[in-house]
Amino acid sequence: MLLTIALGLWGIRRKNTMWGDESVTYQLAHRDLSQIWLTAQHVDLVHALHYAVMHELFGLFGAGLMTLRLPSVLAMSAAASAVGLLGLRLAGPRVGLLAGLVFPLLPQVQKYTQEGRSYAMVCALVAWATYALVVGVTRHARWRWAVYGCTMLLACLLHEFAVLALVAHGVTLVVSRVPRPVLRAWGVAAAGVVAGLLPLAIRSAEQSAQVSWIDVPVRLPEFLAAAVVGVACALAPVAARGPVRLPVLAVPIIVLPCLLLLIASLVKPLFVDRYVLYSNIGIALLVGAGMDHFHQMRKSSRNAAVAGVAAVAVLAALVLTGLWLRTPQSRSNDVTAIGATVRKVGRTGDGLLYLSGQHRIWTAANPEDTRFLRDLALAQDPVSSNTLAGVELPAPDIAARMLEFDRIVAVRAAGAHSPTNPQEEAKTSTLRRHFREYGTTHVNGARVTVYVRDHDPSPKAGPGSNSPGASGGVR
Repeated sequence: MLLTIALGLWGIRRKNTMWGDESVTYQLAHRDLSQIWLTAQHVDLVHALHYAVMHELFGLFGAGLMTLRLPSVLAMSAAASAVGLLGLRLAGPRVGLLAGLVFPLLPQVQKYTQEGRSYAMVCALVAWATYALVVGVTRHARWRWAVYGCTMLLACLLHEFAVLALVAHGVTLVVSRVPRPVLRAWGVAAAGVVAGLLPLAIRSAEQSAQVSWIDVPVRLPEFLAAAVVGVACALAPVAARGPVRLPVLAVPIIVLPCLLLLIASLVKPLFVDRYVLYSNIGIALLVGAGMDHFHQMRKSSRNAAVAGVAAVAVLAALVLTGLWLRTPQSRSNDVTAIGATVRKVGRTGDGLLYLSGQHRIWTAANPEDTRFLRDLALAQDPVSSNTLAGVELPAPDIAARMLEFDRIVAVRAAGAHSPTNPQEEAKTSTLRRHFREYGTTHVNGARVTVYVRDHDPSPKAGPGSNSPGASGGVR
């Protein structure tokens, strides 16, 4: 726990920057509970419980980066303690210690320990549910299975794909050949979890367009690399200390959630590494067991020297990875830099355009960045419309508004094309026909471009603008 907290607090502010998903949490947590509920009817229903929790925390401790991210630090430290206890119970104190120390060092765990999202909380709940499962096998009691079911249900309500851990638990019990009363008790608990999750799953399925941005598995190679290391460690013999063996618990929780998401992705791409963050529980357990086995089989100083060199190399790689994860560039975008760039290149009274309108969330966390500009497409703001990005005007009205301005600041995702709909087509066609690009600033995940009307013979760029086609800012 202490190591996880220390690593979580190290560089937690990331130079006072925030990325897009965290920005959504930050904005929604500022709304009252009724507004969060109304917004969830249109979008992000799967995260509604997390937004409600963060709303209460903001009310108690104030809104800020520390309040936004500290719950994830504490949740991941709780997950680390559960991993240590699992290792202790399944394979002994040394495996428990090693697994508990390995867990917070895993790159994916380090990353999401400092995220203002629900994934660390889900990981902690799954870890403790897994511990309740192991205890329930040896100390069969109804209240223990009730604790297991409630913990798993809470994890699933924070993020639906936690239910895939339930499948892994079932496989572990079947392979372990636990007594029928135990299997029956788990079945009742699992049925309760599914029944409790079903209404959310049905309603959120109507919002499946939200994950349309996933066209290929996201960060699958990195996840598979860690998973392969963990599964390879399963080849090392581990002394059994109960009916459930460590590899039989760890391998399914690594393999099955990932495999099921990849199978589902054949129909609709769904795999994102953070959706199965809890698989790192199994990776840490197996790596800890593998390290313990290697320690026991050392018989010569040569082996000790090789192990020392390998440990130093791995530690150096983890330190370098940790340093990079604490930079703004380690995330897919930097909304703080995007907002600051808009403020830098824009002039008072300029038009502001988002390509597409969904990118409005990038600058909404700090309204001061865009207060002096006029949003040309916005008909109703996000809060009053109970949406994330607001409601936009009809296409003809957007085009008419654009033609009232001589300068427009446009914000778009780096390397991405606007979605095809009348509003976006009106924006791009009007820019192409009546404006010319004067300067583009590239920031992490986005491009901020100043456009000027063709009839302006000598346009002057705002402070910080680049010459046409040039790129500057932070990459």
